Amino acid sequence: MGFFDNLLLSIDEGITGLFAQWNVYTSIIFTLFAGIITWQISTRQEPDTHPFLLARQAQGSPVRQPGESPVYRSQAAPHGMPLNAGLNVKDPGASKWARGRDGDLRDIWRQAIAGVQEEGPNKGTKGRILTVEGVEHVVEHSLDDLTRQINLIGQHILNQGGNRVAIYLPNSVELIATLFACAFYNLSPIILPFDQPTDAIISMLRRSAADTVVTAPGSFPFDVVVKSYPSLRQLVWVVDEGSKHMDWNEVPQGTGGSVNVSTWQDIIGEAPITAGKDLPPLENQSEAVDVTIFWQNKSGETEEMVRFTASNLTAAVASQLFTVPTVKRIGPSDLFLPADSLANTHTLALTLGALYSNASVAFNSAAPQAPNLTVATTGIAPTVVVATPAALLKTHEETAKTFSGTVAKDLHWLQTRSLKDGIFPESGFLTNYYQSAFRPTFGTEPGKLRIVLVAERIGADTPKLSSSVLSDLRLYTGARVMYALTAAKVAGAVAQTGYYDYRVFDNEKKACSHFGPPTTSVEVLLRDKDGFRNSDELSQGEIIVTGPSVAGKRAALGVVGYIRDDNTLAYA
Repeated sequence: MGFFDNLLLSIDEGITGLFAQWNVYTSIIFTLFAGIITWQISTRQEPDTHPFLLARQAQGSPVRQPGESPVYRSQAAPHGMPLNAGLNVKDPGASKWARGRDGDLRDIWRQAIAGVQEEGPNKGTKGRILTVEGVEHVVEHSLDDLTRQINLIGQHILNQGGNRVAIYLPNSVELIATLFACAFYNLSPIILPFDQPTDAIISMLRRSAADTVVTAPGSFPFDVVVKSYPSLRQLVWVVDEGSKHMDWNEVPQGTGGSVNVSTWQDIIGEAPITAGKDLPPLENQSEAVDVTIFWQNKSGETEEMVRFTASNLTAAVASQLFTVPTVKRIGPSDLFLPADSLANTHTLALTLGALYSNASVAFNSAAPQAPNLTVATTGIAPTVVVATPAALLKTHEETAKTFSGTVAKDLHWLQTRSLKDGIFPESGFLTNYYQSAFRPTFGTEPGKLRIVLVAERIGADTPKLSSSVLSDLRLYTGARVMYALTAAKVAGAVAQTGYYDYRVFDNEKKACSHFGPPTTSVEVLLRDKDGFRNSDELSQGEIIVTGPSVAGKRAALGVVGYIRDDNTLAYA
């Protein structure tokens, strides 16, 4: 008998012996084993992005200077290519192959009222502008009416001799309209952080040399400011519906009538119906104006005044648009809510980017002070939210209390494991049960929120968010959470975590997550400072930022950071 005959005989005997011993227990074991294999194959998912893209998120320069690290850039703005400096605005009649202009604030509003220009199902679609008043009252503003307000307010301030316009308002349509009015009528806007002590308001007006203030009654100490700051020449009150019947044009005694007082509503209501419908022409328009911002440091410290050029802001808006992958980018189907102060350039740049993308934008004056994300989103169903770290930490703390049971903890562990594998749990029986049973409701329609943006503010004592907290928040909100690093002299963000970066790290320093790679409008290097020294193996030191979105093109941030193995930026 040959070799193959012996082999076949032994196989036959083995199979016969196996089935001869087969019983009910063997059937159960086999069925379970086959079921596990089938389930693993049928439910297997690929990560949302390739792990290699997370393993090397920024590109370092091939050469570094003594005492400095290599210069790090986003992979989307590699060395040898210009940093992202503008919006690539195409003027009417221009070739679609030609490079567009960088643009400025005026181009953002023109795009908002023109609607989507690209060919496709959304062509011509315009976003809505909403104001949230209380729990259930939401007011929609006509874009044509807002254009009229922009024109009439800009013309009024200009005709009254105004030049440097301080905007002291909470998040509101009037704040954005005043900003655009300044842009179109060559006035210099100064955005003041809202709800400040009287001494701080006077100090900011004096340092910025403001001659005009647009503000709301009850929040601005008019009598004290007029006496302490005689350079004020013009005041525009933004009066709510319940206070329209009062005479807001009266000038307090002792001011000598030096301040021209008017109300927003009177300026708009007394103008002819046909006035202000058309924006100033694009041809031969003047150079775009600078925007002054006050950066709030720790409590008790003087605000830092920073003047950003129109180019700085435009570059910041463009870079923020590029932080989200093209297929997930903010668009006409989104409702954007800035639940952080518009006096922060990160929030402002994102809001301007939403307007430029023809997304709907909702303004809620109370949202930046909301204790958690649930309160901040009351009355609407936003898909994209800019939130404060304090509100997100409170949301995390309150939601975590509901996960005390065994079932909740086990489900949360499974969902977290999915995130660690690079897969965002968006559908399936367990995910649906997790959402319905344990996830809090954000907005009027749960399940709609898809992006939450939050920023660490250098020098402002904002609460730090760890990668484990960010991971939990992704599951609690059902949204991608993107964490940014912001600084006084950088419009927008210095760095921002990726849309698909869900990783959790157990060895974080100071319980603060990394901040992702630099944005496409800046490049980052680290300079030796104190005991932190750079070498070919280690990049650490004071963070230095250069690029189109940086005031003065270059800024030392005064904090020490380091570049991780994945080329993301983190605090040292």
